[in-house]
Amino acid sequence: MSRYKDKTWQESMRLRFDFNNMMAEYIGEEQGIERKDIEKLRPKLEKAAEDLKAKRDAGELQWMDLPYTQSEVVADILATAEYIKENFDTFVVLGIGGSALGPIAVQQAINHLHYNELSKEKRGGYPRFYVVDNVDPERMSALFDVIDIEKTVFNVITKSGSTSETMSQFLIVRDMLKEKLGDSYNEHIIATTDSSKGNLIKIAKDEGFKLFYIPDGVGGRYSELCPVGLLPAAVCGIDIEEMLAGAAFMDENCKSSNVFENGPYMAATLQYIAFNAGKNVSVMMPYADSLKFIADWYAQLWAESLGKEVDRDGKLVYTGQTPVKALGVTDQHSQIQLYTEGPFDKVITFIGVDRYRASIDIPHGYGDIPAVSFLGGHTLNELIKTEQMATEYALLKAQKLNRTITLPEVNEFTIGQLLYFLEVETAFMGELLNINAFDQPGVEEGKNATYAMLGRPGYEDKKAELDGRPKKREEYII
Repeated sequence: MSRYKDKTWQESMRLRFDFNNMMAEYIGEEQGIERKDIEKLRPKLEKAAEDLKAKRDAGELQWMDLPYTQSEVVADILATAEYIKENFDTFVVLGIGGSALGPIAVQQAINHLHYNELSKEKRGGYPRFYVVDNVDPERMSALFDVIDIEKTVFNVITKSGSTSETMSQFLIVRDMLKEKLGDSYNEHIIATTDSSKGNLIKIAKDEGFKLFYIPDGVGGRYSELCPVGLLPAAVCGIDIEEMLAGAAFMDENCKSSNVFENGPYMAATLQYIAFNAGKNVSVMMPYADSLKFIADWYAQLWAESLGKEVDRDGKLVYTGQTPVKALGVTDQHSQIQLYTEGPFDKVITFIGVDRYRASIDIPHGYGDIPAVSFLGGHTLNELIKTEQMATEYALLKAQKLNRTITLPEVNEFTIGQLLYFLEVETAFMGELLNINAFDQPGVEEGKNATYAMLGRPGYEDKKAELDGRPKKREEYII
């Protein structure tokens, strides 16, 4: 039996959410949250839970059901991953936003921190992995200096098939592959897109690309647990069935509408109360390099979901909490000064790990220098965990709100839990703010302006609008 199916093992891998340092009895009444503050919100919290459940039951939130609905596609993904492993040296994701941040975060979390530098044997025979999530021409050019495109599979990920950045990369790669390989070039491209709408689905079917579909009701930033993230993970040897099992385990453990029994709901409730008290910055600070890019993924999830001009009633609200990413202990030497002594405008979320996957002893030395010699006999594991606890204490002493999510260890099961926890927290926060956490109208204006300036048909009115904007004054350019 696979370990992730063992109930005892599952319980041993349960995430813990510690919010003591958000509460007034620990951090002080001036900044802290009192239990009565939560109790006063009970009707609102219960309605938010009911509304979220109603949306899920109506099929509007298919991302919540991904742990249960993908047995067939998982089998296809695993077969495709095995084929790629046997026939190619490199796998490249062409995508942006959730199509890139999720795959990067999971790869960094689960695989070796220098995965691409390992020999193929040490990688278990799996291909090297790259994600191109920008259109900087130097970066794109640099990629072709380190890969052999004849031995590379490119995974083009865009639900709409009209994402300018991704489709421009696709056009470049397609042209290069056709020049090198002729008619067989299509064997080197996999498309992940909508099953019926958009441009990429038509192109993929016309040109014979291998296809994976992004389910309806699954937006980019909620898509890591569908083929968007599962295929890149599987190609690199990550156990995607265990990831999905972890997400399902978290889902089962957050069924209650009582926030004191539901970690993601309580997390959102505390953020909501803190936000209304002026804490408009949300810092995520993992204490593990493996989790570094979880903070990047979270930044998009939190910002794009919750940063909204209007609420569901059309009222101007200009709401949203700004996410900031940090890394412990690195950013103790760059950001913590601000967090401890700066304004009371932040909630800091630590992500800790009970058991790291390596242990390194610190040797004894320099006995005549006590400020150095005291480290001998300890381990780096002790040091990083002690520094996390010390930072939590420093913030507590300064009455700065902080909370901690702890993973027993970093593996596919706990990462599946963590991703699902943060997605549900975000969705519940959206309900509390009465905004749509699943659209991104503020992104569209920039996209439309780009289309117009580059001459995309159908955007002539936007081009005229841009042409009519005030010209820049020379005296304001130094």
